[in-house]
Amino acid sequence: MSDAFIFDHVRTPRGRGKKDGGLHQAAPIWLLRTLLQALQQRSGLDTALVDDVVLGCVTPVGEQGADIARSAVLDAEWAQTVAGVTQSRFCASGLESVNLAAAKVKSGWEDLVVAGGVESMSRWPMGSDGGAWVMDPRVNQKTGFVPQGVGADLIATIEGFTRADVDAFALRSHRRAAAARAAGHFERSVVPVQDIAGMTMLAQDETIRVDATPEAMAKLQPSFAAIGQMGFDATALRRYTTVERIEHVHHAGNSSGIVDGAALMLVGNAEGGRKAGLKARARIRTAAVIGSEPTIMLTGPTPACEKLLVRAGMAASDIDLWEVNEAFAAVPMKTARDLGIDLERVNVNGGAIAMGHPLGATGCVILGTLLDELERRNLATGIATLCVGGGMGIATLIERV
Repeated sequence: MSDAFIFDHVRTPRGRGKKDGGLHQAAPIWLLRTLLQALQQRSGLDTALVDDVVLGCVTPVGEQGADIARSAVLDAEWAQTVAGVTQSRFCASGLESVNLAAAKVKSGWEDLVVAGGVESMSRWPMGSDGGAWVMDPRVNQKTGFVPQGVGADLIATIEGFTRADVDAFALRSHRRAAAARAAGHFERSVVPVQDIAGMTMLAQDETIRVDATPEAMAKLQPSFAAIGQMGFDATALRRYTTVERIEHVHHAGNSSGIVDGAALMLVGNAEGGRKAGLKARARIRTAAVIGSEPTIMLTGPTPACEKLLVRAGMAASDIDLWEVNEAFAAVPMKTARDLGIDLERVNVNGGAIAMGHPLGATGCVILGTLLDELERRNLATGIATLCVGGGMGIATLIERV
């Protein structure tokens, strides 16, 4: 089998996922067009050498529907021989795209693949595509569905994370992200989005709160207590009979932000890189996905990482840096506790609590952030992992070359 290397990655800034957000006026295909053209221009890439574009999109409807990957290839004026496919593994879709690209390359079937994802959450809100899991009462009841926020609060309750604990983690995310942006740590990979007239729409992540304080955080009301009282708490407690009541500690300030954004990564084998004149930055060592309990839904990162580490013949202590998606504060906190990881090695430049979670793109975003930081610190190995809707987990291990 061939090695799968990462040659380059780019992302848009993440714009607030509302009508007044910096990227609301940019159609999702415009975000992808911007990145495809940037990826081509940065290295003088002959796009005819690229076999496929694999994109994640969690809500593939409207402008994001009808295989936006292929549409974006054509809109960006890449070689028409480049194929495109769009897939969804819920909020792990961006990382799943990279893993699929790596598998294609490692199999020997393809030499160069672009992977990533897009989500315009201000234009197509989460859940716009429906689905039996949330819309069919029979399936809903059978699977014990509860909204993710209730699951996050249940994790916090079981783990003993207090409101002060999760708020402190969220505050650290904002402070780390603000410091990283100020120091220019994101500049290599972030591509400003311009409109058709060449005017800049957004040049940097929009939701980082440089003025975040514990006092302001403490004033925010829990976001999921009301829907818990509507019956979702009772559904969760029927599964977790040792829990007396759920403490609702998550809110808008310690949960991932709703944003617009896109990300791309160029993956290939040594021969593909040689033909394109590219220098490998990292090797994708291995990846793993697992299914986890679907009511609590958010505990997948730990078993996914454990499966990955066994496959790689490594221990958690061997990994230099970690990116654990901050869907809710309790998720990376629990993952770090489970794996015995020092939080000083987790999300060192902040995460989705500060910068947002553009669902279909996030996995690719955090893997790219991980690579940039490994290079900046001259470290070797890193793991990116996410909890996934429906009760799943995903993890990817990269090693600098």
